[in-house]
Amino acid sequence: MAVGVKLPEISMGVTEATIVGWLKAVGDRVEAGEALVEVETAKSTVEVESPASGTLIEILVAPDDEVEVGAHIAKIRPD
Repeated sequence: MAVGVKLPEISMGVTEATIVGWLKAVGDRVEAGEALVEVETAKSTVEVESPASGTLIEILVAPDDEVEVGAHIAKIRPD
């Protein structure tokens, strides 16, 4: 069963962020805690970490897309 990657709460009062770029591609292996995507808010740019180890099987949002905190942005098939 795939693990959904959600846009985490980045800081107090931030409700959405813009996808800057993916650091991994579909089919890449990722480790839990490894940087997966870079996102930008009005205040900063941060990297979102993978919640699980496995293979990135789907990217749900493209660079420059705005995403709400808590929205699914990718899927990982765990080991």
